[in-house]
Amino acid sequence: MKLNRVIISGGGTGGHIFPALAIADQIKERNSAAEVLFVGALGKMEMEKVPQAGYPIIGLPIVGLQRKLSLKNLLLPFKLLSSLLKAYRVIKNFNPELVIGVGGYASGPTLKMAQFLGIPTLIQEQNSYAGKTNQLLAKKAKAICVAYPDMEKFFPKAKIHFTGNPLRSNLLQNDAQLRAEAASYFGLDLQQPTLFVMGGSLGAKTLNSTLRNGVFDLASQQVQLIWQCGKSYQSTLQTFANTLPNSVKVFPFIQRMDLAYAIADVVVSRAGALSVSELALLAKPTIFVPSPNVAEDHQTQNALSLVNRDAAYLVRDVDAQTALLPLAIKLLNDKQQQKELSEKLGALALPNASKSIVDVCQQILTT
Repeated sequence: MKLNRVIISGGGTGGHIFPALAIADQIKERNSAAEVLFVGALGKMEMEKVPQAGYPIIGLPIVGLQRKLSLKNLLLPFKLLSSLLKAYRVIKNFNPELVIGVGGYASGPTLKMAQFLGIPTLIQEQNSYAGKTNQLLAKKAKAICVAYPDMEKFFPKAKIHFTGNPLRSNLLQNDAQLRAEAASYFGLDLQQPTLFVMGGSLGAKTLNSTLRNGVFDLASQQVQLIWQCGKSYQSTLQTFANTLPNSVKVFPFIQRMDLAYAIADVVVSRAGALSVSELALLAKPTIFVPSPNVAEDHQTQNALSLVNRDAAYLVRDVDAQTALLPLAIKLLNDKQQQKELSEKLGALALPNASKSIVDVCQQILTT
């Protein structure tokens, strides 16, 4: 049964948005006449990224709980109530057959209202440690699509579908021609080892500080560096970046991630669910430095799902300043270890996640 009218809700980070767009693209691929409406959070990046991808989006005034004592927390109940009411109106007006939640602030109110109205819901949980909101929504969800094994500790076993995380289709090509294009694009030498360090769209303070202290050591050992510093650190690193050798390329944000992955021999990354899934799919030798500033330390759990299978390395945030770059240099100089990591990573990848999730969506409508 084809999907005709679907709401996809969630966002806040690329880790939520890109899987959501991959699901939407797969729905449209199967039925070009299908209508897909996104519901996000006002002021968050989905309000920009989703329209750029060609889909309509409606924003809710929902915000997250501030961990530090803040007057903003006093407004949270009012914003939650306002978001629930707006989600109710959106769902009534659009009349979807199915509502999909991908995580993020807007996902909670939207799925809650869909369940209240008796509309089938599906949860796409990207992380190895499920958030509290998804655990609550799972009780009335028709299905939960997960990317990690052993998720029965969070969700009813009968509802779980092990699908993997949907990924951007433009990342799937990774060949010699793409490597050559990447070398030209970044102005790098194909014969020199290349390290790609990415801290997410906003950047990672620990990674930036570690590189700032050690980047000249990398360059002295003939290591090329693609350094994605994040938009939040662009201004503070601008002057410093001007002093760096040509083998070091600093970017606040990288549009052509496919090219950065293609030329990288080793990747250093935070361990958001999307990054973990992408790196597994591309089988890139990786050192994860999980962010300590996330709920339930789920990034560490994401990374350990690969590290415990000897498919990646992990350096804890507190150890990065002393341990990260020596490990990266050692791995860059060990082609055999790179090969072994790639083989083990590739064996854990789930490349057809988008198709599997939409299969589950269609099953929901036929039962």
